[in-house]
Amino acid sequence: MPYGLKNAPDVFQSFVDGVVVYIDEILIYSATRAAHVSLVHKVLGRLLEHDLYVKAEKCVFSKQAVSFLGYRISTSGVVIECDRVTAVRNWPTPTTVKEVQRFLGFANYYRRFTLGFGQVAAPITSLLKGGPARLRWSAEADRAFSRLKELFTNAPLLAHPDPSLAFIVKLDVSEAGVGAVLSQRSGTPPKLRPCAFFSRKLDPAERNYDVGDRELLAVVKALKVWRHWLEGAKHPFLIWTDHRNLEYIRAARRLNPRQARWAMFFTRFQFTISYRPGSLNTKADELSRLYDTEERSIEPTPILPASCLVAPVVWEVDADIERALRLEPAPPQCPA
Repeated sequence: MPYGLKNAPDVFQSFVDGVVVYIDEILIYSATRAAHVSLVHKVLGRLLEHDLYVKAEKCVFSKQAVSFLGYRISTSGVVIECDRVTAVRNWPTPTTVKEVQRFLGFANYYRRFTLGFGQVAAPITSLLKGGPARLRWSAEADRAFSRLKELFTNAPLLAHPDPSLAFIVKLDVSEAGVGAVLSQRSGTPPKLRPCAFFSRKLDPAERNYDVGDRELLAVVKALKVWRHWLEGAKHPFLIWTDHRNLEYIRAARRLNPRQARWAMFFTRFQFTISYRPGSLNTKADELSRLYDTEERSIEPTPILPASCLVAPVVWEVDADIERALRLEPAPPQCPA
């Protein structure tokens, strides 16, 4: 198209939406065979116009599963390429700092397939702090190395997010970390399948948040990570949390500055928060609990101060009477 036309960005974007390019690797995908043939002809024609050529022996056409940048991409989802799985299974124990860096570079590239990567890899990454001239491999690092190899060898299949289906975000927060899983129900019969997951360690300032703010922070982090799927989604998505009071956040009447900023961020999304006990929210729990260093209280704590919620008023004297009756029940002759 000529430069400067008003609709040029829209036309260009519609063209590249079906093409993924990484340096000299080109991946073309389409929903139907007819659309795919048309798009392939357009791409090859555009390359020819600019005197760019591709090697026929390196091209594959009309495939439902391809290898691309270390991944095996199919109609079912995305997995780690088989040769990469074999490579990590046979990876020798690092003996130098350079070898540790090489392994961590590989591991970071595929961390989206592992639960709690940061915590598992911590004993190894800690070896690089301060730039040691000589590697001091420890038993803890060796266990972490074996665990990472096991996780990559048994990495799950991640489903392709389908914009026509509703998303489900399962999240949880502990005193030290945040975990979340993005899922959708698909297949026949419909089954909940993970599309992506992440875990993140809270920094020292975030650990000082009260329980309510940490729960809200978990929502914020999950929505930011998957904003490109959740913002403007065709269907309102569901957030599962094991903190019941989170359901009432939108009824809050007064917010502190931090909560107000988050509330403004939430207005960009259409979602419903639903309480789901931790016993049913296991995957997200596993992610956040990986960072726990001590037991946390199981006593429920309000996410916001009572003054911020619209709720029935309970007079203190009523609570005192109820407590006294439990300790000293009324005698039988006392009128009801």
